[in-house]
Amino acid sequence: MTQHPQNAGESRLQRGQRALAEIDGEAGAKVIAALADIAPDFATYIIEFPFGDIYNRPGLDLRAREIATIAALTALGNAAPQLKVHIEAGLHVGLTREEITEVIMQMAVYAGFPAALNGLFAAKEVYSHLTDGNTAG
Repeated sequence: MTQHPQNAGESRLQRGQRALAEIDGEAGAKVIAALADIAPDFATYIIEFPFGDIYNRPGLDLRAREIATIAALTALGNAAPQLKVHIEAGLHVGLTREEITEVIMQMAVYAGFPAALNGLFAAKEVYSHLTDGNTAG
């Protein structure tokens, strides 16, 4: 998926659900499902705004969007669960493990070594799950 033209009659929620499934696969669905009993409206906001609106904008393909997302989440240094989801998403949209690792290492320059180390350990965990056969990638 690069970007989808906005289909006539398709709601933000529908567009977001389609994008979420295509980008994040099962990992995104698990996040949404985990919010169902505590904040279902928040789950809807996640589907509509980031995935229904932002990810569907022209100008960047999904690979570039996931590079930016992985970089930002790494730089935050405190978003390991979300980083792991987006590392899987990056693999899902065509990034290689080497590209993801390089993006995370690049963040040491701007966010510091602790943030980059946390990111690398998150990536290592995702990669080990993939190697174990728990998910495609």
